[in-house]
Amino acid sequence: MRTRSDQLGNPRFLRVMNERLLLDHLLAGGPTSRADLAKITGLSKPTVSAALAGLEEGGLVHLAGRELGRPGPVTSLYDITADAAHVAGIDIGRDWIRVAVADLRGRFVGRRDGGNPARDGEELVSRVRELAHAAAADAGLDWTSVATAVVGSPGVYDREAARLVFAPNLPGWEGAGLVDRLKAALEVDTVIENDINLAAVGEHAYGVGQGKANFALVSIGTGVGMGIVVNGELYVGARGAAGEVSFLPASEPAGGDLAADRDVLRHGLTESAAAASGVVRAARAAGLDLSTAKEIFEAAAEGDPVALSVVEAEGRRVGGLIVAVAAVLDPELVVLAGGVGRNLDLFGDAIQRRFAELGPLRPTVVASTLGDSGVLLGAVARALSAAWNRILDSRQAGVAGLAR
Repeated sequence: MRTRSDQLGNPRFLRVMNERLLLDHLLAGGPTSRADLAKITGLSKPTVSAALAGLEEGGLVHLAGRELGRPGPVTSLYDITADAAHVAGIDIGRDWIRVAVADLRGRFVGRRDGGNPARDGEELVSRVRELAHAAAADAGLDWTSVATAVVGSPGVYDREAARLVFAPNLPGWEGAGLVDRLKAALEVDTVIENDINLAAVGEHAYGVGQGKANFALVSIGTGVGMGIVVNGELYVGARGAAGEVSFLPASEPAGGDLAADRDVLRHGLTESAAAASGVVRAARAAGLDLSTAKEIFEAAAEGDPVALSVVEAEGRRVGGLIVAVAAVLDPELVVLAGGVGRNLDLFGDAIQRRFAELGPLRPTVVASTLGDSGVLLGAVARALSAAWNRILDSRQAGVAGLAR
């Protein structure tokens, strides 16, 4: 086995380290001259020139233009060749499936959102494959040219059993062998992760979590879940179940004795009370004849007193959940996401009142700004990291170009 000191004495390893350093700066800063790259990285100009030549030969960077107006010779600018490879993110939900194909800068070049009419796992696999191929076609690509796909799904992937658990909102999704069939149907390198964990990754990379080392994303929609970022890294726990806050006890049930409902054991008390179905159940118990959480929040925004009382109660439930999270994690920030969670403008005051009732903890709470793209953005960020690692590992091994 090679030791770290062996690697540091390996010219190929050092070359790839230098290439990675330049790529990181080009990804962050865009077109840059050799001289500026030398200043930014601390590498010598000959080392930068050699590394850029290698990356250009490998199809990873290109001459992006020339900068005029400086004293001396015309300055050449180099940039990432963003279309040298592509990755994909897939967000599987109960009502919707979203697929995005992105270039090496993470820019979406193809996207398809479609309803999820699947009644079992096999239909769901087929629908995901259909939308994946359509998204690639939108980008002018064949789906099988995608380097890596990361799938965000409800539940926790049990690697030993190769199946998903804690995914009661998707019919048949916890079946044995289904994950393998999904990977086979997609035909590309595929990784499956919890959707809310990916939403936290997306928030850290592109949203209000940027620059935050420790924060939690709490998503409330069809289900309830949490993604945790600790010291700038996603924390998933020993078996991937960190953040499964749907199973926390609910101090304020919504519309009836939830404990008497057997289905609650599969969904969890907090999810049954605070998710969209709980909001609807509470509204109907209060005499409000509306069928979706969206309609209830719209009625509250228009001043309907019954809807306002339902939203107030939901805010109290969410406030209690956030205090529990804050007591354990002490995050810099709690980000609320999901179709229900994003309504912070309507129940933010109720959350703060609940904080005051429960003690001295006053976590900062903000709404996600990523809309319905949070999981997709997190999946693409994960896929990009994997793709770049594979590209650079292949260069270190001496494999030319972008061999997959």
